Amino acid sequence: MTTPELYQDPEEGSLDNDVFDTDDSSSAPTTASLEALQSVEQRELMDLIDRLRRAGLSSMLQLPQIVVCGDQSSGKSSVLEAITEIPFPKKESLCTRSIVLLITVIGLEAYVRSRFATEISMRRDACSSISCKINPDDGREEGDKDKLRSFTKSIKDFHELPSLIDEATELMGLGPQRAFSRDVLKIDICGPDRPQLTLVDLPGLIHSSNKMQSDEDVELIKSLVEEYISEKRTIILAIVSAKNDYANQIILKTCRKYDPEGARTLGVITKPDFLRPDSENEQQWLDLAKNRDIYFRLGWHILKNRADGNHDFSFAQRDTEERAFFDSGNYKDLPKSMKGIATFRKSLSKLLFDHMKKELPDLKEELEMITARNCEELATLGKSRETLSDQRIYLAEISSSACDLLRQGVEGNYDSAFFGSIDPEEAVVGGQNAYRLRAVIQHLNIEFADLLRRNGRKYEFEKEAKEEAALEEGDVVNPAKSTRKRVNKPTKMTRQQAIQWVVQIMERSRGRELPGTFNPLLIGHLFQEQSENWERLARTHINAVSNTCDNFVLHVLDHIATPDVKARLENKTVLPKLKSAHDAALNELRLIGEDKKKHAITYNHYFTDTFQKIQQERYSSQIMKLTQQATVSVQKKTWLAGPGFEDKTYIDPEALQQGLKRTIEQDMTKFSAEQALDAHEAYYKDELKYFIGVVTKQAVERHLLSPLADILSPTVMARYSDTEIQSIAAEPVEAMQMRAHLEGKKKMFEDGQDAFCAAMGHII
Repeated sequence: MTTPELYQDPEEGSLDNDVFDTDDSSSAPTTASLEALQSVEQRELMDLIDRLRRAGLSSMLQLPQIVVCGDQSSGKSSVLEAITEIPFPKKESLCTRSIVLLITVIGLEAYVRSRFATEISMRRDACSSISCKINPDDGREEGDKDKLRSFTKSIKDFHELPSLIDEATELMGLGPQRAFSRDVLKIDICGPDRPQLTLVDLPGLIHSSNKMQSDEDVELIKSLVEEYISEKRTIILAIVSAKNDYANQIILKTCRKYDPEGARTLGVITKPDFLRPDSENEQQWLDLAKNRDIYFRLGWHILKNRADGNHDFSFAQRDTEERAFFDSGNYKDLPKSMKGIATFRKSLSKLLFDHMKKELPDLKEELEMITARNCEELATLGKSRETLSDQRIYLAEISSSACDLLRQGVEGNYDSAFFGSIDPEEAVVGGQNAYRLRAVIQHLNIEFADLLRRNGRKYEFEKEAKEEAALEEGDVVNPAKSTRKRVNKPTKMTRQQAIQWVVQIMERSRGRELPGTFNPLLIGHLFQEQSENWERLARTHINAVSNTCDNFVLHVLDHIATPDVKARLENKTVLPKLKSAHDAALNELRLIGEDKKKHAITYNHYFTDTFQKIQQERYSSQIMKLTQQATVSVQKKTWLAGPGFEDKTYIDPEALQQGLKRTIEQDMTKFSAEQALDAHEAYYKDELKYFIGVVTKQAVERHLLSPLADILSPTVMARYSDTEIQSIAAEPVEAMQMRAHLEGKKKMFEDGQDAFCAAMGHII
């Protein structure tokens, strides 16, 4: 494409021109052309969006908006003026299409155009007014933000707009050293005949840096434009100037990057009067306008700006001149819907209405989501606690909730939503299951008892070894779901080795007992050595239960209290009480261990029953073996099925008697050792049951679980002094500031929801 011959650009006219010398610059001009296009439904919808914007929701929701963007000198401001019929200033240092500084640099004229984003909001009001304020960039220091936010100006006459914008520009710190800003200038124009419309005018994209525009400026404008047009609810008015090859205009590449299907982009061609009539270049631009080259789903529109020398034309004269231009030459063949400001206003009005109506359901849903999220954050902060009375009430509520949840956990009642649902794939002590306290404690107690039965003894005798092997063979335990830790297994012994072990201890603990008997203290000595692992295993179990209880209590606190109060309650009351309970449980274990070390004592008939069963099993085994040895096989003649012989077996009484005599142990030491070993085994089993019971009842239940529900009871809270209550429950400054911030957002969200409710039945 060839570059068209350039004529003088009306937008780059003399600084002496002043649009306010026209008939359009009355103190309260109207926008009747655009107003006439808005139906009642359209006005109601746009009023809804405007209410959401004025409520401050534009910073949290992507509200539908029209963004006017293009390369520098593309004619954006002329399009903006034509749409709104508001004469925007062209004086030095202005934000939109200002001819800021006319500087001759090596014979070239350099122009600094739009310097920051400008949001122009028009809305209907009984009184006419123009107000201006600045929304500071989030990246600014807080002091700068406060300074910019303090800028609020109101005027009655458009003639005052240039000086007002100059003041805002200076306040932003723009000048020779800083050409552009990410701050947003908001201009609100109200009047009885104003339509509900908001447009955002963005600085023109810069092709390359120069002495007036640095590389940083180029990147700043690029990122600013991309930030706006990337929003999914933004309609993009992409302004391209026919003075320059459209293939080289940055805005088109940018639009296709963020709106690849052209669903949100409406192309606008300006300055067609700079094209040579009937030229190939003109035809290429006409093809572009017909959507034949760069396709936008919203299509293209072509507008003509004021011609050179016609700056003093009124908007009506401007429109008349434009119509005459498009009724001549090759433009007369274009459909009316594609050319001229009149049809453009109509298309834009319908486009904006359809776009807003389509986005409204999602917008409402998004508002509900962020409202719910805001309420959750407020709930996390808890109720306001400014006074001592507020603080007492807050702690009382925490106490009540904590007691309920802790008691439910201890008793195994899991109806509260706090406990969540069961996860059968997760371990009993894992994930959400870990908060079902009683179930976890039961699981740990069962594993402790099983572990003590399996690996509590120091030595494992041959009989027990066989039983253990059989048990392990049929045991179906999922290692991934078991909390059982690896422990040293008992040392295996044959019965003869066990007897020798008893003999060694017996010889070193003889008293005045008769030969063939044993010192009553021997059972205690054997038991102490055999059960030396019990206290260690019990201590590990108590620590595991204590950790489980600690985690449960802290999780309850985390659920019902704010983080700051939770931390203070933990340090003041909860952690000391939990440590005290843990220490008490370990002390109870110490007392149990001391009792275990005393002389053997039991009044449980289980001991004598077990002792006799052990001996009966051993004697039965011996008799069975002797019976087999005394069995004799003979052949006997039979006549039942004819003459013949059959095998017969019988027990030889004499052989059996001789065998029984041989079982009499002549070695009195060995005999007494065997008796002591059998008695020890019976006593060990009796004490094992007792030890498991006292550890789980006296240490675990009495000291770790029973006091848990009262750890934050009302009685505990009642003992706090006023000073302690304030130190625990008073809100930190950060929380108060966050509450004020969230309450402000809540008010904004409520205003937004009120706006939706008011619109229900009309447009939703």
